[in-house]
Amino acid sequence: MRKPEDMFDRDREWAALVKFATDEQPGATLGVVSGRRRQGKSFLLEALCQELGGFYFSAQEATDTESLTLIGDALTRHLDPVIPFTPSNWSMVIDVLLRIGQNRPVPVVIDEFPYLARANPALPSIIQGAYAPRRAERTSSKTRLLLCGSAMSFMGRLLSGNAPLRGRASLDLPVNTLDYRLAARFWELDDPRLALMVHAVVGGTPAYRTEMIRYDAPRDTADFDDWVVRAVLSPGSPMFLEARYLLAEEPDLRDGALYHSVLSAIAEGNSGRGGIAGYVGRKSNELSHPLTVLEDAGLIERETDAFRGNRTDFRIKEPLLAFYHAMMRPFWPQLLRGTATERIWQRARQRFTGNVLGPHFERVCREWTLYFAEERFGGWPSQVTAGTVNDPAARTTHEVDVAAVGHAEDGRPPLLAIGEVKWGETMGLGHLARLRNIHGLIRRNDRYDSSQTRLVCYSGAGFTEELLQARDRGEVDLVGLDDLYGSA
Repeated sequence: MRKPEDMFDRDREWAALVKFATDEQPGATLGVVSGRRRQGKSFLLEALCQELGGFYFSAQEATDTESLTLIGDALTRHLDPVIPFTPSNWSMVIDVLLRIGQNRPVPVVIDEFPYLARANPALPSIIQGAYAPRRAERTSSKTRLLLCGSAMSFMGRLLSGNAPLRGRASLDLPVNTLDYRLAARFWELDDPRLALMVHAVVGGTPAYRTEMIRYDAPRDTADFDDWVVRAVLSPGSPMFLEARYLLAEEPDLRDGALYHSVLSAIAEGNSGRGGIAGYVGRKSNELSHPLTVLEDAGLIERETDAFRGNRTDFRIKEPLLAFYHAMMRPFWPQLLRGTATERIWQRARQRFTGNVLGPHFERVCREWTLYFAEERFGGWPSQVTAGTVNDPAARTTHEVDVAAVGHAEDGRPPLLAIGEVKWGETMGLGHLARLRNIHGLIRRNDRYDSSQTRLVCYSGAGFTEELLQARDRGEVDLVGLDDLYGSA
């Protein structure tokens, strides 16, 4: 079945949903679709139901009784029975949903399922009972039931551990944000530098461009500052409060002040647990729960140091959150008034480069190395993270922005590449010398096979002539913005 023409990308997700919904095998099946708000989940599922004549119901925040009434009304409109369907419990609803697929495979979607489960915590168990393997209502049905939700912590638990629905689902489909390359295409930005700057502010959430900014994109790099002011920093823009709503939408994030403080700590460069604890004013062992909740919600991610396995660094996963905590939260009272927005932005512009663009560029370079570099460095990387290398002689440590580790076929895993990243600095022989020194320190350690490690310079500002000559001699690999966006 052809994908709707107005759907951008999502080829993999659409193909998985079509395959699930058109499966001719007997017996009702269950699928789960998850992803943060505004990624296009509902758009996908509504399109699926329209194409295949399925049933789509979007739940609301309501009591259990009202929710039963609402889905009963929706089923009455869809099935057009002789008398209205007025369910008194969810077992009745699920059985009717199973009967929809008596004659053919048909998608049945319950969107925003966490609202229903919050009002009636027994609902997952009721579905489990309805989907018992030998139950006649299930075996005689071809209903393809899809439960969809945006509360990531809840959806992550729906099929895990001892959850009632574990083992019942035949589809578990995440709908993620667009990666930085797809985001550039979606925003129709041909200039790699401008595309990366925009991505550092709004990331890859499709609805930010379509519904919230209404296709207002910067014309060029000269228009970027004005665009940030009018599209994100203005109190009249829907994007102004969006970062705060991202936390409010997660039911497990009850102590908003603590979670905002943790995110601010990371945005200020405190990526380690100890640095976060010091910034927040809590003990390190008291942060395990909030860090886990933020990670389950898809708002932060943890990386294991490539060279110090006992060290974990935390990064903000959603660019808009990093932008908000670095650029908006420190000036929130002034921004709320909306009278000095341009002056605040100009005053904080250097902070944007150092606290937002620089770290974001590092993240994009690691993403490119993992997903798009393929075998450029001698093999497919299985892991790409940052790392810290000890220098005992100098009594210091050296930060490695990109460390690409390959798959261990036999013995130690190969260290494919180490790299340094600079956004606004033209890179030269000094950066190559630093990488050589770090490589020498790594070779004294037996953790990796570093005999074929490539040295890589990633720059958003270019390279000196001397460094270009070193590349031509095979001494270093150079990666610029055109490489990152596939336009080199």
